[in-house]
Amino acid sequence: MSHQPPEPDPWWLMPLTPPADSPDLDPWRPPPGPAAAPGEGWSAPPPSPRLRPSLLVGALLAAVLVAGAVGGGVGAWWATSRPGAAAVVTLSTAPPAREQSAPGSVSQVAARILPSVVSVNVTAKGSADTGSGFVIAANGYLLTNNHVVEAAAAGAGRIEVDLADGRSVPATIVGRSQDYDLAVLKVALGGLPALTLGDSGSVAVGDPVVAVGSPLGLSGTVTSGIISAENRPVIAGQDPNSQSYINALQTDAAINPGNSGGPLVDLSGHVIGVNSAIATLSATSPFGASQSGSIGLGFAIPINQARDVAEQLIRSGEVRYPVLGVLVDQAFTGNGAKIVAAGGASSPSVVPGGPAEQAGLRPGDVIVAVDGRVITSGPELIVAIRTHHPGETIEVTYLRGTGTRHTVRVRLGAAVERLSR
Repeated sequence: MSHQPPEPDPWWLMPLTPPADSPDLDPWRPPPGPAAAPGEGWSAPPPSPRLRPSLLVGALLAAVLVAGAVGGGVGAWWATSRPGAAAVVTLSTAPPAREQSAPGSVSQVAARILPSVVSVNVTAKGSADTGSGFVIAANGYLLTNNHVVEAAAAGAGRIEVDLADGRSVPATIVGRSQDYDLAVLKVALGGLPALTLGDSGSVAVGDPVVAVGSPLGLSGTVTSGIISAENRPVIAGQDPNSQSYINALQTDAAINPGNSGGPLVDLSGHVIGVNSAIATLSATSPFGASQSGSIGLGFAIPINQARDVAEQLIRSGEVRYPVLGVLVDQAFTGNGAKIVAAGGASSPSVVPGGPAEQAGLRPGDVIVAVDGRVITSGPELIVAIRTHHPGETIEVTYLRGTGTRHTVRVRLGAAVERLSR
């Protein structure tokens, strides 16, 4: 999401205008009137011996100027009016027709998806921000990020959507999820061009992808790259009480503030992710904090997860998500996700009667794998659990005491998230 303080257009967006003392001509096209193009066999008339050289020069100059203004018609008339003149060949000056884009090319994909991508403008608390979104149903449902629209929730602000055809229409929040950083919007329009949702489970590292959105408020911006990593645990948001945990697809397609909520698609034009976060350099980074913007590390919510959340929000306005029933020690620096050794009365380390307790997990255990996926940190455990559904059974591998390794099967519980609209 990008903040847009009022400022004059940057120089690269300023229109090209000629200086005040120059002719009012477009530098990218020839002067008005067709260019002179004498036909094949054209030859100038022999000079009259009665004309003085100065008059001859003036006459030839006048002929050139007339030919430039009137065009090839004068040359054609002169050639055909002379006895034995050759036929006139007319040369076309029209630009060659643009070849059709190859199937699966970035330009073809862009042409297909651009009509379905929108800019989401949020005005709240005296500030204005812009994000992106896309049409998921022809009857007006749009998908975007929660962090794009949360400032306008519960009537605290106004949301307006700019469509690709130039229309601007108000939008309302159907439902939103902070845990998954997703929100569904609705506009009072029908017949919108909806994008096809693909299968993020079939994506492989190295697959080419295209991202579309409104980075820095520049709507309809297309970037391309590849999937550079899968299952990347990403924590979005700076407030510990309102963070989103994303099991992200990582891409090197340029993603900038304002791309949030836009689609990440494959070369079939199918959505495989929702662009949601970018990596930034902190002051403690060895590279320093002076660099900003896209650094080749963008993250998208896999569309399989986003589809499930969107369907729940449209159906009921709330989201049921899976829980293991443990409190993770975020300060643990070892390898794995450690269950807090001693929780409080209101926040027990292991929820009594919950899925983890029923499977035999205890405070202090260190979880190192879920369904064979290696777990190296607390956030990675959270995003691994949230790729499943409530009621699913998973295998959890953990270390206890001196490092004894155990594997148990756990049937995940459920929690409900319902946020104000």
